[in-house]
Amino acid sequence: MNEAHIQKIAGELKIHARQVLATAKLFAEGATVPFIARYRKEATGSLDEVVVTNIRERLTSLADLDSRRESILKSLAERNLLTDELKAAINGAESITELEDIYQPYRPKRRTRATIAREAGLEPLADLLFQHQSTADPLAEALPFVNLEKGVADAAAALAGARDILAERVSDDATARARLRELYWGSGIVKSKVLTDKQEAGAKFKDYFDWSEPVGKIPSHRLLAIRRGETEGFLMMRITPPEESVPPLLEPIFVTGKGPAAEQVRMAVQDSYQRLLGSAIEVELRIESKKQADTEAIRVFAGNLRELLLASALGRKNTLAIDPGFRTGCKIVCLDRQGKLLHNYVIYPTASSSGQVREAASALLDLIKKYEIEAIAIGNGTAGRETETFIRSLKLPPSIPVVMVNESGASIYSASEVARDEFPNQDLTVRGAVSIGRRLMDPLAELVKLDPKSIGVGQYQHDVEQSALKRGLDDVVVSCVNGVGVELNTASKQLLAYVSGLGPALAGNIVAHRDAHGPFKTRAELRAVPRLGDKAFEQAAGFLRIRDGEHPLDASAVHPESYPIVDRMAKDLSCGVKDLLRDAGLRQKIQLPKYVTDSVGLPTLTDILSELAKPGRDPRQKFEVFSFQSGVEKMEDLKPGMKLPGLVTNVTAFGAFVDIGVHQDGLVHVSQLSDKFIKDPAEVVKVSQRVMVTVTEVDLPRKRIALSMKAAPQIGASQTAPRTTSPDGPRPAGGGFNRPTTPDKPKPADWFTEALSRNKSR
Repeated sequence: MNEAHIQKIAGELKIHARQVLATAKLFAEGATVPFIARYRKEATGSLDEVVVTNIRERLTSLADLDSRRESILKSLAERNLLTDELKAAINGAESITELEDIYQPYRPKRRTRATIAREAGLEPLADLLFQHQSTADPLAEALPFVNLEKGVADAAAALAGARDILAERVSDDATARARLRELYWGSGIVKSKVLTDKQEAGAKFKDYFDWSEPVGKIPSHRLLAIRRGETEGFLMMRITPPEESVPPLLEPIFVTGKGPAAEQVRMAVQDSYQRLLGSAIEVELRIESKKQADTEAIRVFAGNLRELLLASALGRKNTLAIDPGFRTGCKIVCLDRQGKLLHNYVIYPTASSSGQVREAASALLDLIKKYEIEAIAIGNGTAGRETETFIRSLKLPPSIPVVMVNESGASIYSASEVARDEFPNQDLTVRGAVSIGRRLMDPLAELVKLDPKSIGVGQYQHDVEQSALKRGLDDVVVSCVNGVGVELNTASKQLLAYVSGLGPALAGNIVAHRDAHGPFKTRAELRAVPRLGDKAFEQAAGFLRIRDGEHPLDASAVHPESYPIVDRMAKDLSCGVKDLLRDAGLRQKIQLPKYVTDSVGLPTLTDILSELAKPGRDPRQKFEVFSFQSGVEKMEDLKPGMKLPGLVTNVTAFGAFVDIGVHQDGLVHVSQLSDKFIKDPAEVVKVSQRVMVTVTEVDLPRKRIALSMKAAPQIGASQTAPRTTSPDGPRPAGGGFNRPTTPDKPKPADWFTEALSRNKSR
């Protein structure tokens, strides 16, 4: 372990070095984040998943820094450029940026103007001008360097070449780069302009046709929008500081005298900024600001995904699921309590023929009776509300809940290899209906079969760095799956693949072993699975559950390595483990300090006691049936001022999208989320949250709905409050679509249209 790294991370995270060291050792041994956070609390000092993940990320980044450091040292040594002073500076660099700044003067370069000037023998002249700024006569000093054979025609050409050399030195200077970088971050402005003749084709980026905003303050979604416009060929983007602030910053570093020679140096500094250094720092800022915007976008996406995956589960119920449709009818599937497909059928409950409607009702009632249906799931897509109205008209018993299910990504699942493997003999519509039903029963178990990017809760997900996005989303899925736990005998291989220590190959082996030998009776039988060794068993066993297994603790989160402790507890109380699970009075008699050892402390013992009280408890909230407002099924039913229940479908940096049951999500702009000022919508709402909203405006031709969660929102579009900083900044009360504009600027594109386009592009 690198002691310097351990100390550095401990300082950054404000924890003890021993905690970082213990965590690093566990990672080196192959442990996963969920396993470390759950089952190695004594070693880490009870660090949670967030801190453990941060340690992992910093260990990786510092290892990357060391790798780059070694590469640079090797390159310098091979070219005989490495001095003790340079080596010390490189070894002392604490960031990639600092390291690259030190290496910049020694980096192999293509043939530049400075290279040509050096080949012409002008480097001594550059040295002379720089070292004798107050005394040297530039023209007189340049004359001896005139050489027609080397392309130096006269003194002016010699001075130009010397300035090229000085300009490159300025560009390579670590101090100059650091100061200019700081200026760009502190005062740099992001500017975007529409390209010539692209106004019409790029209308969706109209807000950014003539836009400027400080780079240090621009929200991630706005920067990504501008960059997308640039990538698609409609916008040009620049990041520049105020021009007048650059000379006072750079010149004092290099211009140390007065006189004609100093003026030559000053000219070189100006040329360096305009031709070399400015563009280099701008490129660097473009990259770094993009990374920061990506990080924020991934954070928002990951937060939404976590809420969606941890949405309440109905549980094991015989379920009838419906994938609604008008022309093609509604595809019905009947699933048993394990989600197995029992039957599929098509009905036409929204047909114009009364005979087809009666036939649909009869068929549905027969299926409910035959398969002892306990719940009905209806996809929220086309014809969803109409189908719901039909179902409710059947006056089913209150014990059979009718639930609208968000079907985002269901069509992607139905055409996927996973769905084809599960249902090779069924068509896309059947697979889609099965997915809808299973989402109601257990959202987590079903949604893990999809690429998280297809679930529909991201923002600019195709614009961010894809490997970073995958890492961030995979971490969320792993955290959710292991936090809830996985039923070993019913889980799909896709769900098992996210269990700590497994992965796709072992998950497939587990399913194959289960199919060949029947259900697992104990966790210990996992050891018989091909290629599942001791390390994988250690990492995975605690997160796998066996309902009604031979060992009572196999249904809990108690790790098998702790079974002997529970056995001792039971023995000391002269009872069995099952008695401890049933009898709270017995559990109260357990004296935890009695069981503390060198490797097992109170944190683990406390977790064990909690599991004995509620073995295998599901951390997700209890399922409650949600219903949209009856009689409000399409946009035409909406009126400003209506208060309606809704479900949050996506949270972005500029607001939240809410499904109110009319086939078109409404937008609650960030300014309408609360009576208090908020910067981050996630402070107020989460994906899948149930909310009450007020309709503030409805635009039928453009299919736009403005909503508010304020106590007393203003209704209507005729708002005249002054426009604030940006298309996504605070809006007039009521969230009206129209914004006042200033006479000296063209009217910007409607913020609501832009917001909707962003949501769709996710």
